[in-house]
Amino acid sequence: MKKYKIGIIGAGLQASRRIPAILDDQQSEIMGITAKSDIRLQTLANKYSIRVYDKWQEMLNNPEINIIIVTTYPDSHAKMTLESFKKGKHVLCEKPLAKTSEEVVQMIQTARKYKKILKCGFNHRFHPALWEAKKIIDTRQLGSLLFGRGIYGYCGRPGFEKEWRANKKYVSGGILMEQGIHLVDLFRWYFGNFSQVQSICETSYWPIQPLEDNAFVFLKTETGQTISIHTTNLQWRNTFHLEIYGTLGYLKIEGLGASYGTEKLTVAKKDYRGPFKESVTEYRGGDSSWKSEWLEFTEAIKNRRQPIGNGEDGLAAIQIVEKAYLANKKQTIVSI
Repeated sequence: MKKYKIGIIGAGLQASRRIPAILDDQQSEIMGITAKSDIRLQTLANKYSIRVYDKWQEMLNNPEINIIIVTTYPDSHAKMTLESFKKGKHVLCEKPLAKTSEEVVQMIQTARKYKKILKCGFNHRFHPALWEAKKIIDTRQLGSLLFGRGIYGYCGRPGFEKEWRANKKYVSGGILMEQGIHLVDLFRWYFGNFSQVQSICETSYWPIQPLEDNAFVFLKTETGQTISIHTTNLQWRNTFHLEIYGTLGYLKIEGLGASYGTEKLTVAKKDYRGPFKESVTEYRGGDSSWKSEWLEFTEAIKNRRQPIGNGEDGLAAIQIVEKAYLANKKQTIVSI
């Protein structure tokens, strides 16, 4: 008998990515799916033979379902997650966890009240190169960390300004909150908590004011390391690049697979005199992060522990982005 019985709210891109990963797990079964978009909903339901619910509230009433995945627009995350906890379900909610940090605080408190697990959809942590980087850092192969920098951008597309990502009704921020938040989370995972932030957030090309399409963020950790992040809708070619430098060496990660290029991890030791030597690993095949994240989440439920990338991590990431927006508005350094 399947141990994990799942209901999915939303039938967009994230749902289409998560469904195959779930179905590949012999312990998991998708019991239902619901969404506003009838075309996308029926397409996914027919493809994977999933029961369709007319309303998400109806699906929550199914006592067999013990996990809800929320893949809707950010403005509905909090409401759906809170109701799921009240119905006795664990929740995996896509990033950002909600429109505001205040909503996320309520989500975390409610999860604790009902003794349920809140997981934030930070699948980037589970990309093999990024996962290996964490091991390298934690085993101090780079020595003490000094600084990091990251670039995350994707090519714009005709009609982008009409999508939900560009609509203030559904989101609380532009490219920084939507995509850059992955880099914020990753650097916090690697370096620890941040103490200061300053930023430049601008709308340079797409008519999506007051949302930004280009953002530069500068962070300082509690122990004095510095991080720079550039995230943008103006890249014109999908790009992911992350670097971390320590007292003993450095590592670089390029690509995420598919349109971002082959995922590649480069590691090197500091050597003042010898020739430069880098160890390069290329990760081929499809995107395994969705399956790895799912298996880790279900293991967390099984062992009654917090998952990697939990509600607190989702809260910290949103709070940092909110502080970055404040720093941009005030044109000054803001404490976190």
